[in-house]
Amino acid sequence: MDLEQLKYPIGQFSMPEVFDQKQIDIWISEIEALPNQLKKAAENLTEKELEQTYRPGGWTLRQVIHHIPDSHINAYIRFKQAITEDVPVIRPYYEERWAETGEAKNGDVKLSIDLLAALHQRWVAFLKTLEPEDYQRKYIHPAQGKELTLANMLGMYAWHGKHHLAHITNAIAK
Repeated sequence: MDLEQLKYPIGQFSMPEVFDQKQIDIWISEIEALPNQLKKAAENLTEKELEQTYRPGGWTLRQVIHHIPDSHINAYIRFKQAITEDVPVIRPYYEERWAETGEAKNGDVKLSIDLLAALHQRWVAFLKTLEPEDYQRKYIHPAQGKELTLANMLGMYAWHGKHHLAHITNAIAK
């Protein structure tokens, strides 16, 4: 398997041409399903398996598991800001530095799986209150220097969860 396939086992995210209620419902259901899928994928991992990387030079499986709620907490906050503020400038975070913190490198993955489950319950409850036009609201990501719609971000984070889940399941399968 080449490095690009290891980095992007399900391919890179691409926004579909049609964004409608059906697509919204699909992405929300994927976000809703992720915590249980992650729990199932990680439940029998040994300490040795948690320390393996999903690709050469990549994070350990432990770091990937901790990264998912780190990223999705930021996403949840960004969604709330975009709904409650007028095109807010969000605060980026340094995911690579977060992945190097002590608990991300050595901590119990159950904590992050439980955090993800609670976070996604709350996030999904929030997402289900939005109208299709709400997904046209935007925020500015200063590191990317552009406005991003919540429609694009909903798809991106649904993809993000599946992307990292594939890192874990593919690494385990090897």
